[in-house]
Amino acid sequence: MLSSQNKRSALKLIEKAFINKKVLSSNASLAYMSSGSMGFSAKRNYSRSSNLKRMNFIATNQFAMKMNQSMMIMNYNLEQQVRGYATLPKGASVINMPALSPTMSTGNIGKWLKNEGDKISAGDLLVEVQTDKSTLEFEFPEEGYLAKILTPNGSKDVALGSPIGILVDDASKISSVQNITLADLGASTGAPSTAQPTTPPSTPSTPPSTPSTPASTASSQKPKGVHEISMPMLSPTMTKGRIGSWVKQVGDKISPGDIICTVETDKATVDFEFQEEGYLAKIVAPQGTETSLGEVIAILVDKKEDLAAGAAYTPSASGAATTPSTPQQAQPQQVPQQVQQPQQQAQPTTTQQQATGGRIFASPLAKKIAGEKGVDLREIGSGSGDSGRIIRADVEEFLMRKPAVQEQPKVAAAVAQPQVMQAGVPTTASYVDIPVSTIRKVIAERLTESKRNIPHYYLTVEIEVDKLMKAREELNKAGEKRGFKLSVNDMLVKAAALAMKKSPEVNSSWNDTFIRQYNNVDVSVAVQTDNGLITPIVFSAESKGLAQISNEIKGLAAKARENKLKPQEFQGGTFTISNLGMFGIDEFSAIINPPQACILAVGKSQRKVVVNDHPTSPEDKFKVVTTMKVTLSCDHRVVDGAVGAQWLQEFKTLIENPLYMTL
Repeated sequence: MLSSQNKRSALKLIEKAFINKKVLSSNASLAYMSSGSMGFSAKRNYSRSSNLKRMNFIATNQFAMKMNQSMMIMNYNLEQQVRGYATLPKGASVINMPALSPTMSTGNIGKWLKNEGDKISAGDLLVEVQTDKSTLEFEFPEEGYLAKILTPNGSKDVALGSPIGILVDDASKISSVQNITLADLGASTGAPSTAQPTTPPSTPSTPPSTPSTPASTASSQKPKGVHEISMPMLSPTMTKGRIGSWVKQVGDKISPGDIICTVETDKATVDFEFQEEGYLAKIVAPQGTETSLGEVIAILVDKKEDLAAGAAYTPSASGAATTPSTPQQAQPQQVPQQVQQPQQQAQPTTTQQQATGGRIFASPLAKKIAGEKGVDLREIGSGSGDSGRIIRADVEEFLMRKPAVQEQPKVAAAVAQPQVMQAGVPTTASYVDIPVSTIRKVIAERLTESKRNIPHYYLTVEIEVDKLMKAREELNKAGEKRGFKLSVNDMLVKAAALAMKKSPEVNSSWNDTFIRQYNNVDVSVAVQTDNGLITPIVFSAESKGLAQISNEIKGLAAKARENKLKPQEFQGGTFTISNLGMFGIDEFSAIINPPQACILAVGKSQRKVVVNDHPTSPEDKFKVVTTMKVTLSCDHRVVDGAVGAQWLQEFKTLIENPLYMTL
């Protein structure tokens, strides 16, 4: 058990780290969670501690999805300073129980998919975890070696953030952690070294002398019964969101489960389903505001008579969202601020790294690439990997941005005169500046990355679809009484999935050091919505019937257009079909959706005259057929030309002979 002084020190570490991450609104929840995991009861005077019902907030979508952020503190700051993982050698790190479900608080270890000593690459499936929803596979985002399994198969009720294994960056270090057990890590937590008790007395004396800390200021000024609503994590990779629209208005009563607003994440526009009750007293982030995770977007009060107090309350500057004015007015004012902002944000990062001895959390591959390219990892700051680790993608993204920043002044100086000439020829056309949505930004970034990094090649074939049309017509007659109506696209999905049996290489993805070939065909179907393109998934399409595929696609498309898709319904997929035939497009080439290796572009069907290969009379030399052109875009790193052609031929055979799909 920790001493009372160490408890206070632990809480201060958590608060300080979360202030730096601008997630003040989750301080109280994280304090409760962290204190419980360290074996003591936190009875701090947070504004919500008197209401035990609000402890359920930990299990809500907002907090459960924030576990990725809280793990950053739990894994590293607490690992080194509070939990005392002094037994871990350099290059070793703890693998923690992940949050695989929005309402998950504990998980059961189903089966380890890697054994001790196995090499782990980014994206490998590490372990099966039974959540409160289902059994899911934990896809590990880092690379290294699984040195020690701390929770064996069948372990029950493992709390989120609890150690389940130990990772090392080099195979030679595996033996150094073989004797470490959960008890050892627990002993480090409960038995700090004898040198530590002399240090804490100065630690608890520090907080009273620093009342200017944003967390304490916010809590002291906040009236009783007034609570902050923060930007939730509605997508696993979300770092900020934009308020789409407010469903609830100031003064409205909110009940658990009510949708209070829509949020544009990096994936889609998602409804924010609130899990507490009260009254909406104030909207801090109006429609169109882009807000970081944890920043305050609204104020909630317990009672209707507290609405005035809630409306008068102003969140702390570090926790409140920045409300944008109109784009035309904001741009000239924000230009100088944007120049200074990186410097201001870089200082806390550097200070924090110096305070921890300059240690930077990065994967071995990220460190290697950074060393080769001369990148200072401190300039990157927090990474996108698990617990904020810097991974290879972060270094590559930094390298893509850095040359543009460094070379811009030189280019500007070298072409100063042409710039003056260009500035002297302003356009006379009228225009409207359309704000770029979060989804549009993500689409732009990923498609640009795909076109730049993936060596595309394209294969086009023309297919006769008369038999397919006839089979569809007959099946739809039978389906009138069975509740389904097939579209051509439904049959294309089925044919594409079945064609993978002949060419499984097409159902793969590139992972730098290996090619991953998938056993199931999860077909992403591109759907155009008002907010941009989204690709809901038909999972295991190869094993489903046409009626089931048809009903699933209709349901997914409707949910996509209503912005009601769940993340698991559009994240992933092993193959994509994009059909623009309904818009009269003859043929086109689509951009591959990473990390997939192929995408099929489908054009319109059209009637044409062709030579009859089997005439029955001299007058029967020609015939009219309905054809359709499809183009397969392939990643040449994964799919060779002959393999892509083989898949297309099998796909063509299935479309021209639809009865083969029933075999």
